[in-house]
Amino acid sequence: MDEGKVYSEFSERKFMKKNQYPFTAIVGQEKMKKALILNVINPGLSGVLIRGEKGTAKSTAVRALAEILPEIKVVEGCPYQSDPDKPEFYSPYVREQLAAGNELKRFERKISVVELPISATEDRVVGTIDLEHALKHGQKKVEPGILAAANRGILYVDEVNLLDDHVVDVLLDSAAMGVNTIEREGISFSHQAWFTLVGTMNPEEGELRPQLLDRFGLCVTIEGLREPEDRAEIIRRRIAFEENPDGFIKKWSAESERMATQITAAIELLPNVAVEDSLLDKIVKRSLETGVDGHRSDIVMLKASKTLAAWHGRTEIEESDIAEAAELALAHRMRRQPFEDVMQASRKETIGS
Repeated sequence: MDEGKVYSEFSERKFMKKNQYPFTAIVGQEKMKKALILNVINPGLSGVLIRGEKGTAKSTAVRALAEILPEIKVVEGCPYQSDPDKPEFYSPYVREQLAAGNELKRFERKISVVELPISATEDRVVGTIDLEHALKHGQKKVEPGILAAANRGILYVDEVNLLDDHVVDVLLDSAAMGVNTIEREGISFSHQAWFTLVGTMNPEEGELRPQLLDRFGLCVTIEGLREPEDRAEIIRRRIAFEENPDGFIKKWSAESERMATQITAAIELLPNVAVEDSLLDKIVKRSLETGVDGHRSDIVMLKASKTLAAWHGRTEIEESDIAEAAELALAHRMRRQPFEDVMQASRKETIGS
């Protein structure tokens, strides 16, 4: 695959409609929306897993969020979505262009939502190195993968629980480090892979292994709304959107612009959010009381608390931020209670009989 074509193959195939249902028009599901927003503000949260039954606006929310995000500057033709204003993160493609004396052309575009197919192999995800070309010519020839197209965007994995565990491992490693490394026969190649990872799944179709579940920074479990008025409002808004998409989007444009402005401000404010030692003690205490294993929960809670403070326009973390972060960072890391173990054993015995 030609490096210059990877953008059109993956990034342009964003599964986004011309008239996208507004993110701000989604009824309810506040935790899900907040978790998505936090990961956009701070991709260092290592993604969000959305668990829920079908028809609960999971996919709609992911698609819609990208529509209200600020545009990004990209080097034209770069398959790794390089930022022309950040030389320290230039991809090898950009460096080659500069070395050849070519002028970098830039343009602005919407953030891409790149969908990862369930059938994706590791090579297609991370990319490949043409070993034969390297041995013959002494030059690295790389075929960028999906992670190259997802850099500085959103990588969406529907039914992530059905994806090969090894591929999930690769995604989570890249999401945590912000770097993708391709290695083959002693030849190594790395590029920036700074993206917002969003995984969705229906628990009825199987669970993720605990080791993989733990590595998603945040997790929310959602279900269909139960209040009759809320369900009726969903119908009203959906019908209004389908009958007049442009008019419906225009109706919500002011709210969408307000949210986009708040997200942009939070991104700029995040590096300035201070952390006091007394707050670290509160974070650690919550993890210990919940009985989670390891230290990942502490780190994620701290990052989420800082991001929440920035979202609310503050440079100091408050206890309310920690409490909200705990809801998103701890639930999927809690150990099963003895009663749950007994129930699971009982189910296995029933199936076995």
